[in-house]
Amino acid sequence: MTQTMILAFAIGLVLSAGIGAFLVPFLRRIKAGQSIKEIGPTWHKSKEGTPTMGGLTFILATTVAVLALGWPLTRTGDWSHCFVLIFSLIYGGIGFLDDFEKLRHKQNLGLTAKQKFLLQLAVAVAFIYLLRLFGLLHVNTADHHYIDVYVPFWNRSFPLHEIIYVICAAFVIVGTVNAVNLTDGVDGLATGTSIPVFLFYTALCFYWGNRYLGLGIFASALTGALLGFLAWNFNPAKVFMGDTGSLFLGGAVVAMAFAYDMPLILVTLGIMYIIETLSDIIQVTVFKLTKGRVDKNDPTKGFRVFRMAPFHHHLEMGGWTGRKWKEKELFALFTFVSALFAVLSFLGVSARF
Repeated sequence: MTQTMILAFAIGLVLSAGIGAFLVPFLRRIKAGQSIKEIGPTWHKSKEGTPTMGGLTFILATTVAVLALGWPLTRTGDWSHCFVLIFSLIYGGIGFLDDFEKLRHKQNLGLTAKQKFLLQLAVAVAFIYLLRLFGLLHVNTADHHYIDVYVPFWNRSFPLHEIIYVICAAFVIVGTVNAVNLTDGVDGLATGTSIPVFLFYTALCFYWGNRYLGLGIFASALTGALLGFLAWNFNPAKVFMGDTGSLFLGGAVVAMAFAYDMPLILVTLGIMYIIETLSDIIQVTVFKLTKGRVDKNDPTKGFRVFRMAPFHHHLEMGGWTGRKWKEKELFALFTFVSALFAVLSFLGVSARF
């Protein structure tokens, strides 16, 4: 098992870095440059034209590693890694359509919010039913219409009717995927934040053994692939992952949690994604509630909790202290906090088996 996991990591790392050497110049040649929003930090305008869809590097690398090393497992009936990979690829495909539309129209607008939401919701529901069908979700022994939901740190489970479970799970999936997408706003930020997450998933396989080898291969391969991608995505970024990469990444983060049958671990494991999303929600909500009350002469003005949402832009623009965080500092902060909570999450589930 150890050799397989190390090999998955190595394949992901080498392929991702290597593919980038060909993909980045190709994206430049076809002028697949990212448009920068006018409402963003002014200094981000210098990144206008930086190639996007760079997430294809770690997507392709992970896919090759998982298919090559996971094939023997599929022959024994273990399809868990295939389900996670396919699910992530579909979300990556949705992101690719979004990126393609942005490039075609030469603006930072792709698929409509409604189109993306409906596509993501449909895929999420199908994925949960697939896990249920193949026995990857723990069905309550007393009543098969209920699914046992594992609670980390308390090491207990509680039953939830499968219909309610599917509804809640679908919205958790869509929310998590878009939270990861929100985090992708600074060079290397989503990449660095996600590496500890997949190291956590990799560590679980080492700790719990061969029963989760398929998922371990996927997690290890993607960890290596993300490290390889950092060669191109670290500040100053030579390429952005785009929605192609961020939606694949978000899909992988949440799919692994459900495939390990412990979605509640996302509360601690995905802390930085949650902070990013909450900052956005708080900003919009408070602004709408106070609109027209801040300045009676200007009904369009409202109170802003953050200088700009999501949270990384707030820090980047001076936060509450006036100190403007540099992109490399944000990368270090988010990666460190993510790693800290990954360790905490591991302690929270270590007594499960």
